[in-house]
Amino acid sequence: MAGEKGKMVYMVYRAVSYGLSPFIYLHLQWRRLRGLEHPLRWPERFGRPSLPRPPGPLLWFHAVSLGEGMAAIPVIRHCIQQRPDISILMTTTTTSAFKVIKDRLPSCVLYQFAPLDTPAAMDAFLGYWNPIAIFLIENELWPNLILGASRKGIAVALLNARISAKSFKHWSGPVVLPLISLMLSKFSLISPLSTIQAIRFQLLQAPPFTINFAGDLKYALGDAEDSNKESRSIEDLQQQLAHRRVWMASSIHKGEEELMLGVHKVLTQTYPNLVTIIVPRHPRQGQDIALELQKEGLNVVLRSHDEKIMPSTNIYVVDTLGELRSLYRVTPIAVIGGSFLPGLAGHNISEAAAAGCAVLTGHHVGHFFHMVLEMQRSNPLSVLQVSGKVELEKALNELFSNAKILDARRVAAKQTYLALSRGVVAKVWNVINLHVLRKSFCPETT
Repeated sequence: MAGEKGKMVYMVYRAVSYGLSPFIYLHLQWRRLRGLEHPLRWPERFGRPSLPRPPGPLLWFHAVSLGEGMAAIPVIRHCIQQRPDISILMTTTTTSAFKVIKDRLPSCVLYQFAPLDTPAAMDAFLGYWNPIAIFLIENELWPNLILGASRKGIAVALLNARISAKSFKHWSGPVVLPLISLMLSKFSLISPLSTIQAIRFQLLQAPPFTINFAGDLKYALGDAEDSNKESRSIEDLQQQLAHRRVWMASSIHKGEEELMLGVHKVLTQTYPNLVTIIVPRHPRQGQDIALELQKEGLNVVLRSHDEKIMPSTNIYVVDTLGELRSLYRVTPIAVIGGSFLPGLAGHNISEAAAAGCAVLTGHHVGHFFHMVLEMQRSNPLSVLQVSGKVELEKALNELFSNAKILDARRVAAKQTYLALSRGVVAKVWNVINLHVLRKSFCPETT
């Protein structure tokens, strides 16, 4: 009975998404005019390919944006090493992800923008690329994608699987639950981030045998290699900051910059040679921050302008994409934003730990709660959570004034990262191989 109700809800969804297709097309054109869609490759969003499909079996990896896309790359590299006979297609949704990931993927990987979840776009995409398996990253649960793949006999897996508390409450409702349950029944593998996430999937009626733990792919991001150009740029920046006290506020959301800059002003009274590195979540926000600070008389340098940090520079604003992991190497202290105001949900702390930073974050960390807890359980000094401006000022002042405490936190963060990240990609590959590839159309998968 529940399955039949799920099918009925899906038919309604499919009919509505079909009927809205003309309006979705207009909306996408509006986004394109605003620079939110690629000016030339936007037809890919309607399932129209811009590359030829190679012969033979093909795997499709899909992530919505930059963070999830970067998490998929280590698995893709491992897949290429283990199964060079299988072609790899990767898709993302956002232009910000496209700008960064296209230069980081192995050259043999096919890269497209993801199709919209309309019947025509998804059917065209699946019909053309015809993957033997689809790997969705984190929480990309789209009915036309999942049920369309199921009709074609395509295996579907969800890696780094998570459901926010808000989404769980919405999906547990009497109307949506039958559809979600139907979708989850089509998965060959669900690899959750934590026990809490596994319980949520089970409460949404995911088959228990599909739920298998493998580790958090976000830990694998610290192992990525920089290009020669990136390495030279970071080394140059390190030299400019060599004799300055430095801390970084990364992934800062709107509203948090006021808190961080307030802390900066207090700290400069004690440490006049201090440089605060601000990395906004969205690069455009960086230009606005720089403009406001310049009005206040602060000496601000924008990274996109390639200007040198002078002795009089107070603030260094990073308004570029895809450099955060590398930039952690220039600072001994990293304060991870998206965590200091209610309604926010935190960001990846493992990249800062991998670089050997003393790691601080707020308490509004969302699904990154499991990562914070896991690191703190491994070593209490690896991550420090603080509440608000006063606690952050106190913590930073202690780190700047006491080299032993700073070194202890840096070592703890690095060692904890190394312990938790060890073998993550191999574990993910093992569950993929066992639960997906061996049951797919690939012969003699090993």
